[in-house]
Amino acid sequence: QVQLVESGGGLVQPGGSLRLSCAASGSILSINNMGWYRQGPGLQRDLVAAITSFGSTNYADSVKGRFTISRDNAKNTVYLQMSSLKPEDTAVYYCNALVRSSQYHTADYWGQGTQVTVSS
Repeated sequence: QVQLVESGGGLVQPGGSLRLSCAASGSILSINNMGWYRQGPGLQRDLVAAITSFGSTNYADSVKGRFTISRDNAKNTVYLQMSSLKPEDTAVYYCNALVRSSQYHTADYWGQGTQVTVSS
């Protein structure tokens, strides 16, 4: 089994910054793609940013130039640096990872979510 544990959410004023972290632990042989998704009140869960094991990144248009995703493969951890935050960034942020646990088993895992609130 694999667990993803997120941290770093909270309340921040518009224009401020936050850094989210997500650490994976458990039966891990390797981790392929890792990413961050968010879900606002009454909305669907959408991709914010993703990163491959080689470091290639992909961002939602709404966060390009403001958010940066990175990962530390040695620590099985992915980060999301968020800057110039806007009220519309308010959401629950979820970590996602595609984890290979053995030669024959690869599965998608989700963290429990961390609340980010941007408000004055």
